[in-house]
Amino acid sequence: MNRKILIVFFAALGTLSAKAQTEYVQKGEFGITVGAAHYFGDLNTRASVKRPKPAVGAFFRKQFGNYVGLRISAHYAQVGFSDTYSKNEYQKTRNLSFNSNIWEIALQGDFNFFKFLPGDPDHSFTPYITLGVGAFSYDPYAYLNGQKEFLRPLGTEGQNIGYKGRKPYSTIAMCIPLGVGIKYNISPKVNLSVEICQRFTTTDYMDDVSTTYAGTGINGDANSFPDINGQVTTARLLQDRSYELDPNNILGREGRQRGWSKQKDQYIIAEIGFTFNISTSRCPTAN
Repeated sequence: MNRKILIVFFAALGTLSAKAQTEYVQKGEFGITVGAAHYFGDLNTRASVKRPKPAVGAFFRKQFGNYVGLRISAHYAQVGFSDTYSKNEYQKTRNLSFNSNIWEIALQGDFNFFKFLPGDPDHSFTPYITLGVGAFSYDPYAYLNGQKEFLRPLGTEGQNIGYKGRKPYSTIAMCIPLGVGIKYNISPKVNLSVEICQRFTTTDYMDDVSTTYAGTGINGDANSFPDINGQVTTARLLQDRSYELDPNNILGREGRQRGWSKQKDQYIIAEIGFTFNISTSRCPTAN
């Protein structure tokens, strides 16, 4: 009897020893996110948050130890704004607005402030920072008499006629995502994260507004948008919409400021994410 007890005891001890030799290793994560996006630029010069729009995303993160990770992500977001939200009288009179769909892909490095080890209650939470580089597409549009009009093909600042050497802008630009987040391990397989990430871009045309007016043809002003078959062109109607508020106070005369080209547009995405761990177990190396 005593011999049997000793055999069971040593067998159990061996099993516990084997488990103690095993170490959980997080290899990476697949994640999905949902949240809101917001734009900052020539129509939103005071960084006011009044018109957030939906954003969704997905990513894969490769983990290099418990602190550093590299992820590739893809996002779809909507942004938009209107001069009607501004407290600046000049902008209110300008009366411009836009909306745009954004498709983004980015490569980002993540750094955890604390050791993060899924399945370990002592290391289940960490704040982190993220920095990367990406590319995104955008295509601003506005509504005129209930009709959706894409703004780039119109050349609202005289791009289509080469006014002062202006050329149509690209609908693809680079961005630099910079953000902070918090990550919490719910179970060995699932994590929850909250992240806010600002995108600094290389374009000033997310909103189709950047430099000066090209002219209206009113009261002797230069006319970069001549009528076609006696009809006022859509480009002329959308390059300056101050006439909608007061036909006697037209703002968009040639050379007047329409936007601020020295400052690029930006957008921000705030999102909640669920990630699924890719993990394995291994024996730790000897100290």
